[in-house]
Amino acid sequence: MRQRLERYFEFQRLGTNWRTEVLAGTTTFFTMAYIVFVNPSILKDAGMPFQAVLAATCFCAACGSILMGAFARYPIALAPGMGLNAYFAYTVVQGMGVPWQTALGAVFLSGLAFFILTLLGASRLIIESIPQELYAAVASGIGLFIALIGLRNAGIIVASPATLVALGNLRDPSVLLALFGLLLTAALLAWGVRAAMLVGILATTVAGAALGLVKWSPQMYGLGDLSATMGKMDLAAASKLGLLEVVFVFLFVDVFDNVGTLVGVAKKAGLVDSAQSIPRIRRILIADASATMIGAAAGTSTVVSYIESAAGVVAGGRSGVTAIVTGLLFLVALFVAPLIGAVPSAATAPALIVVGSLMMSHVAEIPWGRPVVAIPAFLTILTIPLTYSIATGLSFGFTAYALLKLLHGEFRRADWLVYVLAALFIARFIYLQGS
Repeated sequence: MRQRLERYFEFQRLGTNWRTEVLAGTTTFFTMAYIVFVNPSILKDAGMPFQAVLAATCFCAACGSILMGAFARYPIALAPGMGLNAYFAYTVVQGMGVPWQTALGAVFLSGLAFFILTLLGASRLIIESIPQELYAAVASGIGLFIALIGLRNAGIIVASPATLVALGNLRDPSVLLALFGLLLTAALLAWGVRAAMLVGILATTVAGAALGLVKWSPQMYGLGDLSATMGKMDLAAASKLGLLEVVFVFLFVDVFDNVGTLVGVAKKAGLVDSAQSIPRIRRILIADASATMIGAAAGTSTVVSYIESAAGVVAGGRSGVTAIVTGLLFLVALFVAPLIGAVPSAATAPALIVVGSLMMSHVAEIPWGRPVVAIPAFLTILTIPLTYSIATGLSFGFTAYALLKLLHGEFRRADWLVYVLAALFIARFIYLQGS
């Protein structure tokens, strides 16, 4: 049985083993475990019950990650996406006055549309239309994005009305703890310790507990809490013409956020083949679309692939077992959520910063001597972290690439989809600025 599983997950070809995959899956889980509490904290502002959303978050993250690992065999974990949950709560429910049940229906319809587009081959065409030169740019931009999230979570950088961002208070105990974790994790990597990320997270948590910086509030959670949101989506109301805009926004961000994450993580894991294409891409997209529908049915906003999966890849994860382990840990988290919540952001932030630095190695693959390619690549790298959106960064770079190709006289009929998508991106930018 074990040998059959190893053949199915291609351990020999990928150069991995059970120990490495379990370690990688655990590392991925700890770097994204914050969503267990952050997602319900945001969606409760939409009037949704906190405990039910927490249960739905764990449930759909588990289902999505396990589906991705078992069906698509990729080390990519899924969970409700940050940004889309805020759009759900503050723009759709609070801003537009849409009941949360109807908003869940819109999320489900966007997942269904994604699923249908994937079956028809449209999603694959979109991914394959991305210029190969931008693959490395997306991976590098995601590296900066991950590092920015880590620096913010650590308190090393803070918001500033004068300069956009500024240096945080380095005398704050939590910031000092994060700096300790960053130095420890970096040193472990320099020493070649394979479990550097996980050891860094756990050691920093122990140090934080010794300093009184770890909070633990015992409370029971379980699958029974799902009853308050499970199956409560209102598909009839969501299908009305006035809400198609909401469905489209959910769909657009879901597709292009996942495309960017997929490209970045696959590139870092070395899973892009010699033809610069991603094997089993249809299965990946089916898993993602299915996870969004499962999430909406359970009671949470759009489920997406997580950029934190790169932490597991850096820890050695190469197969779907990594994602399966992450999913199983989300199931466990449902019953020991307060214990998971005891891991401070100061302990997980250093791992994100280090992963970001490692992903920047892909900038060397960009032909910087060719402005037609280099400038769109630079804009992609820059706008992903600065707009806090993989989808927007990819759109910006993609559009610049198409326009420069046209202006340079390099138009080819074979690239028709590049120009169609660029036109859609421009229309989206105009719409966003006008709304």
